Formats: sequence, C-alpha cells, structure tokens
Amino acid sequence: MRLSPDEMIFWQQGFLKLNATIVFTWGLMLALAAGSKLVTRRLSKDLARSRWQNFLEIVVGFIVKQIEEVGLGRPRTYIGFLGTLFLFVAIASLCTVIPGYEPPTASLSTTTALALCVFVAVPFFGIADQGVGGYLKSYVEPTVIMLPFNIISEVSRTLALAVRLFGNMMSGAMIIGILLTITPFLFPVVMTALGLLTGMVQAYIFFILATVYIAAATHKTGPIPEPEKEPGE
Repeated sequence: MRLSPDEMIFWQQGFLKLNATIVFTWGLMLALAAGSKLVTRRLSKDLARSRWQNFLEIVVGFIVKQIEEVGLGRPRTYIGFLGTLFLFVAIASLCTVIPGYEPPTASLSTTTALALCVFVAVPFFGIADQGVGGYLKSYVEPTVIMLPFNIISEVSRTLALAVRLFGNMMSGAMIIGILLTITPFLFPVVMTALGLLTGMVQAYIFFILATVYIAAATHKTGPIPEPEKEPGE
C-alpha cells in the first residue's frame, strides 16, 4: 500500500521524477481553470440562467458568507484566493471516485505548498490593508517582548496547516484501503462516501483557518458593503 502519491512514479531520469503528486496537481489546476472558463463564458444577468450558473452562484455565495462570518468585512476582496484554496482541496477529494486517481493532498509536498501560499497571503493582505508599518507593528503588540513569539506563531501555524491536511488525507486513504482489502464487497460504497465527506470537511477546515489568519492580519470586521452598481442598473 502506498502511503503517498509521491511513491507512484510515472517517469524518472536521474534525480528528475514525474510522480502522481505532480501529475494530479497540475491536472486539477488545468481542470479548475478550464472549468471556470467554460462556466463563466456565458454568464447572464437575467432570470433565465443555466444550471451551471445557478450552481456557481450557490458555491460563491456560500464562500462569501463564510468569509464574512469569520470577520472579513469585504469578502469579495479575498474570495479569489480563499475560494481557490477551498475548491482545489475539495475537488482533489471528490476526484477520488476516479479509478487510478490519488489525491495530491495526501502528499506532504502539496499540503506544504498550500500552507506556504497562506503564509505569504497573510502579510500580503495585512500590508495591503494596514500598510507596512501598521502590519509590522502588530508583531510587537502589546509589547516588543512578543516579537519572537509572534514570529514563531506564524511559522508554527503554517507547519500545522500543512501537517493537519496531509495527516488527515493520508490516514483517511489508508483506512479506506485497508477496509476495502479486508471486505471488498461490503464497504466500497460506504467507505467511498465517507472518504468524500472527510475530504470536504478537510477542505472547509483548511479554508476557514486560512480565512481566520487573514482576518487576524487585516483586522477587518463589519458587514459587507453594498457593491457599486454599474450605470444603467
């Protein structure tokens, strides 16, 4: 039994490797990009809308609502980044129903990359909101003594994000694999459904934690401001 998709090697030349983690990660990114292009190419503002547009609006509305409830007052500013994180982790889990597919989120390299994206996004949004001085000042609040502790906190929570997602996804895949080996005719449907549910929960937790970290860096609270109406609306 493979503990990680890193162990599934498709091509190797010397130290260069093309493993399942790389292939499935890029495949998911291309699928998300192509899917978003197809779904959004014919958006309608009228009541007559396609099922795909209705589904897209439900997903976007859910993500916006969750960002707002965490405390970010302008959720649409962050939906591009946070929404992409959620969809990537969620789709990575949902695709486990495809034979031969292994979720790249079961690899520590993928979860570390996702956590590093959050690590970079937190100061990016914090500086955009408060300026360089205002953001750096938060590291020495309420006193300068807290500087090293705040830095350690930034690094440790990034590590925790990566390890939490990796551990949960890998352990879930291992448990399903063991049970399917022991009782291949009894558990397939139930365990596959449980695996999908676990993956969606992990996607939601990762998304919420990233949102909380950004909210803490920006100190943005309050209701969502009404979007500016275009001329003629």
